[in-house]
Amino acid sequence: MDHLIYTAMTGANAAEQRQAVLANNLANASTNGFRAEVATFRSVPLRGDGASTRVFALTATAGFKDTPGPTQYTGRNLDAVAKGQSWFGVQGLDGTEAYTRNGAFEVSAEGNLVTGNGLTVLSDAGSPMAVPAGASITLGTDGTVTAKVGNQPANSLGRVKMVTPTAEDPLKRGDDGLFRATSGDPLPADATATLQPGGLETSNVNSIETMVQMIQGARQYEAQIKLLQSAEADDKSATQLLSLQS
Repeated sequence: MDHLIYTAMTGANAAEQRQAVLANNLANASTNGFRAEVATFRSVPLRGDGASTRVFALTATAGFKDTPGPTQYTGRNLDAVAKGQSWFGVQGLDGTEAYTRNGAFEVSAEGNLVTGNGLTVLSDAGSPMAVPAGASITLGTDGTVTAKVGNQPANSLGRVKMVTPTAEDPLKRGDDGLFRATSGDPLPADATATLQPGGLETSNVNSIETMVQMIQGARQYEAQIKLLQSAEADDKSATQLLSLQS
């Protein structure tokens, strides 16, 4: 079989993986705080005997689009938008510290401050934030959580942990959709990070752009499949010619 099939196969596989990434982005176009995943590929010449005439497409390190999504103003006292490049610290389901841009907070039945999907929100000390029963909660722009019960004086419950990743230890997306430091260690709290109460950061996925990219990806996949079909047809023709000469 012609070596073309291996080259076309890697191209088709790369196009299929890109489509999966784009489909996931499009599915999360309405997910608060979602960061669009970026699929990257690189061309690798095949080394071996003879001339290097073939190039394979291989998956490279995937990242994400780090531009903030548009802000949706809700007026809700437990909604918050992390300003700049800061992130909220939460506890993942695996027990490790993770980070999210989704600032839709709630008070759980156990009395802890949690995200909308039930993840525990961490304080600067890295611990859960317990909320008194029946308390009215407000968020300060510096991340301070204040609770007021009835006519009693308001009490500070601490500050929501906010971190700002650096180029030396950037964030990477986990399989659970949360982000963690590349080093695997918890990032230090950023005392200068701020938030904007009463709003939510929406997804930074551009639906129209993603749809156009999916159409382009489908055409690329079809082109690679046609190359495979051409290689198969060439192989059949060569076999027929050889059988006539024998």
